[in-house]
Amino acid sequence: MKRRNIALITLAQVLALSLWFSSTAAGPAMLLEAPARGHVYQALLTSAVQAGFVLGTLVSAALALPDRFDPRRVFALAALLGATANGAILLLPPGAEAVIAARFATGMALAGVYPVGMKLAAGWADRGDMGLVVGLLVGGLTLGSAAPHLVSALGGVAWRPVLAVASGTAVAAALLVGLVRLGPRHAPAPPFRPEAALGLFRNRGTRLATLGYLGHMWELYAMWAWVGLYFAASFAAWRGDAPRPTEAALATFAVIAVGALGSVAAGLAADRIGRVRVTVAAMAVSGACCLLAGPFFGLHPALVMLLGLVWGVAVVADSAQFSASVAELSEPGLTGTMLTVQTSLGFALTLVTIHLMPPMVQALGWGGAFAVLALGPALGCLAMLRLGRSADAARLAGGRG
Repeated sequence: MKRRNIALITLAQVLALSLWFSSTAAGPAMLLEAPARGHVYQALLTSAVQAGFVLGTLVSAALALPDRFDPRRVFALAALLGATANGAILLLPPGAEAVIAARFATGMALAGVYPVGMKLAAGWADRGDMGLVVGLLVGGLTLGSAAPHLVSALGGVAWRPVLAVASGTAVAAALLVGLVRLGPRHAPAPPFRPEAALGLFRNRGTRLATLGYLGHMWELYAMWAWVGLYFAASFAAWRGDAPRPTEAALATFAVIAVGALGSVAAGLAADRIGRVRVTVAAMAVSGACCLLAGPFFGLHPALVMLLGLVWGVAVVADSAQFSASVAELSEPGLTGTMLTVQTSLGFALTLVTIHLMPPMVQALGWGGAFAVLALGPALGCLAMLRLGRSADAARLAGGRG
């Protein structure tokens, strides 16, 4: 029963979250039909989703929606709304301002998918496997984020099939989540209190775990959003010719998708050796990759891909463990709200780094721009090390910290 339900939740997450990066994968092809819009427009295709997600999570957390209503219904409705908003882009001319508005609406809908899926999974987690269970969900997010790049590569440079497939899989996710049962750890919500969302900051343990998460998020989505262009430019520099979009899309798919393995492996490790050790190790490796991106630029594509694959594993391996930490340190019955607040803050921060990357690349080059991203993992390590030295560490990973 447990394995079946976790598998259903994870699959539904994979299918629904393909909406997230569908426009990022389709962006270069859309710009071919609207070349005057430029890279700022492509950045907006991604950041509009992040902005919508932030607003959606703020509303969801303020109203405690994931804890007050059946999370399966919240997930299904959100997936259908996201599919509708994303599918509406097919009816719009590429480069239109309305496309950005549709992506914003898609992001708002996803606020009812990602944190709600984690709440559903946490309801089935035992004391000894919280990290693995949430790691599977983040692995689902990772695969869902990578899938549009594969569709883009297989479909050449056509952008419409990418969006159509993403909307179709989100509808399938809405149907699939209806087969899920609530787990034994699913706690009824306490009486509605609008200020409950502030509990994330009042609790020292959840506050430090969230600060670690913010350091992680400073890097993650900027890397995911721009690594494709980095690959295209680096491969072209090695060959001395023009960038090849299909080649870059395949490389991006591989680098993002391999992170799913990192999420699951990190979940297994964190349940055995502790969340603090795993998150600090992952951020140390991903921060090092940020610093190496510059020296590796323009080297043989095999070397650049090797760096990318290591980076792809490390950059998301720790993500689930911040969520697992908050789930373990939160008041029973408010897990969904606490996870929603945490993700809201993290995705708000991604709006900054996603839009900082183009001017930083122009001013500092790829190496300098990615080096700035290394600041996040460095600060995240400090926050998690402080959590590991606190009394709250005894409540993480069955007392392993």
